[in-house]
Amino acid sequence: MSESDRGMARENEDRPAERAATAAVRGRSGGPLPGSIRIVPGEDWVAAAATDLQDMLAEATAAGGEASIALSGGSTPEPVYRWLARARAPVWERVHVYFGDERCVSPGAPNSNYRMASETLLDPLGLAAGRVHRMEADRPDRQAAADAYDALLPARLTVLMLGIGREGHTASLFPGSPALAERDRRVVPVHTPASPPDRLTITPPVLAVAAHVVVLARGERKAEVVARALEAPWAPEVCPAQLARRGTWILDPAAASRLARPGGEPAP
Repeated sequence: MSESDRGMARENEDRPAERAATAAVRGRSGGPLPGSIRIVPGEDWVAAAATDLQDMLAEATAAGGEASIALSGGSTPEPVYRWLARARAPVWERVHVYFGDERCVSPGAPNSNYRMASETLLDPLGLAAGRVHRMEADRPDRQAAADAYDALLPARLTVLMLGIGREGHTASLFPGSPALAERDRRVVPVHTPASPPDRLTITPPVLAVAAHVVVLARGERKAEVVARALEAPWAPEVCPAQLARRGTWILDPAAASRLARPGGEPAP
C-alpha cells in the first residue's frame, strides 16, 4: 500500500466509532428522514448535478485538507463526468477517488465502471495514479479483493455517488441480497440477478456514514422506483435505494413525476 493509500485508510482503525455512526437519524416509519430533492429541468440537469458534486468537494477542501469521492457506474453519470472533466476544477488535485461497486470484469472491459470513469473523467483530468483507487473485482479471490478495498476506504467518504436501478438497487445492492444485512464489512462480493452477476459492492455502513450521499436519476423509466425509494414504507430489503433516502436526490421532472410530495428545489 502506498503512502497516499495509508493516509486515506488510517482512520479505518476507529471501527467502533464508525459502527456507532451507522445509527442514522430515524423518521417515524423507521427509515432515515428524507434528504434534499432537487428537480432540475432536463437542459440544466447535467450542469446542476456536476456543480453540486464539485461544490461539495470544494467545501471539504476549503481549509487545505483532502476529500474523497466514490464514483458510480452506469450511463446516468457519464455526461456529468464529462462536464467535470471539461471544467477541470483545481479541487481534484486534493481528491482521492474510489468506487461504490464494480463488475467482476477486467478494467478494460466495455462494462467496467473503472473504464467508463477513466475515459470520461479520470484520464481527462490527469489525476495522479495514487489518487485513483480501483476496485480490483477482476482478482481471482474476490473475498480477498473485497477485504483489501475495505481496508483502503476512508472511514467516511466525503461524497458517495449513487444511481438507482428500476428494481430498486443501488451500487450493487439488489433486493433480497444478503449484503443488505451487513453491519461490519464495508465491501463484499455479491452474486446479483444482473449481467454479469458477480460483483464487488459497498455495504449499508458506507452509505450510513458518508458526509454527502448524492443520487442521480433522470427519465420517466425511473419515476416509479424513485417514488418507492423516497416515499414508500421503509423496506430496504425490497428497495435498497431507500438506504440513500437521507441524501441529495438530483432528478429531472420525468424522474420526479410520480412523487406525491415533490418538494423539489429549483435549479440556481
